[in-house]
Amino acid sequence: MLLEGVSANDGKESRYQYQKVNYSGSQCSKVHIKLVKYCGVGIPARPCVPHQSRNCYSLAPNNWVKWITQIPGIKAEEILDPQFQWVSRESDVLVRVRNRQNKEFIVLNEIQLRYKANMPKRMRAYVGLAEEKYDLPIFPVLINLLNEGDKPVLDRYDSSFEGLHARQDYRVINLWEVDVELAFQQQISSLLPFVPLLKDGGDEAAIREALRLLRQDEQLGQFETVLGFFASFILDQTLVQQIMSWDMAIIQESPWYKQIVAESELRGELRGEQRGEQRGEIRGEIRAIQTTLEVKFGNLGLELMPRISEITDLEQLSAILRNILTSSTLGEVQSFLQKLATS
Repeated sequence: MLLEGVSANDGKESRYQYQKVNYSGSQCSKVHIKLVKYCGVGIPARPCVPHQSRNCYSLAPNNWVKWITQIPGIKAEEILDPQFQWVSRESDVLVRVRNRQNKEFIVLNEIQLRYKANMPKRMRAYVGLAEEKYDLPIFPVLINLLNEGDKPVLDRYDSSFEGLHARQDYRVINLWEVDVELAFQQQISSLLPFVPLLKDGGDEAAIREALRLLRQDEQLGQFETVLGFFASFILDQTLVQQIMSWDMAIIQESPWYKQIVAESELRGELRGEQRGEQRGEIRGEIRAIQTTLEVKFGNLGLELMPRISEITDLEQLSAILRNILTSSTLGEVQSFLQKLATS
């Protein structure tokens, strides 16, 4: 007896088999566009996209869901709560949409700073939880922001155990493969803050054009600091400040900078109640430094943590955090640490 469940929506298939059944082929063609996820610096255990950049899609939800799904004629109707009751999991974006056939479904958009090997398993979990909570078909999309070189990026979860099979397809978008002209010509305004991460978007002219378009719109203007933050991944920090007409005072007033500082202080306060205020603040600052290093420089940046973790002077740790935020290269951070060690 064969027990098999299949959930399909616009070419995306979820298949669950409860007896050994051989199948071949795929109902889903892989869409491999590169989109770089703007990751933020914050408290969560896993690197996350800052709240400000997560909100980019809300400025033009129809254009966003049309682009990430490549389904013509769909219309965004409601942005849903991404938290799942009873289970400690949260997806980044859930949007209830309706297609040309007037069929409702949910676009689940998970945004990752860097692709991790456990993402297929997580995508499968998110889809199942969302489908149970809202009782609608789910169209899952994974967006990766930063390129991890030769690391393979999978577009499905596939598991076999004792003759039982489970499979979950999802669409993958890698920002570094998305041509920058898509943001400029197709009026996908939600992509403008990510221009430095797009294909051919890392030059001065492209960043200046993105800045011009952001400043033309009052709503889009709030994402100027996101654009500047990503530009600092590509260009020299001095040039970025010239392009954006910033000084350090403006940077320190930006939402992502305040988020890092506020979360660092919160961690210090919470832990300080139990372990002593000074000790808690130090641990909070070290955690903020660790997250910021991973956001800007990946695993190479984390190699500095053993040395930084030995520092117990709160003022030095705060200075290190400020230096990481304003440095264009890991070498600048290493030089700063060397100066601290010899001063």
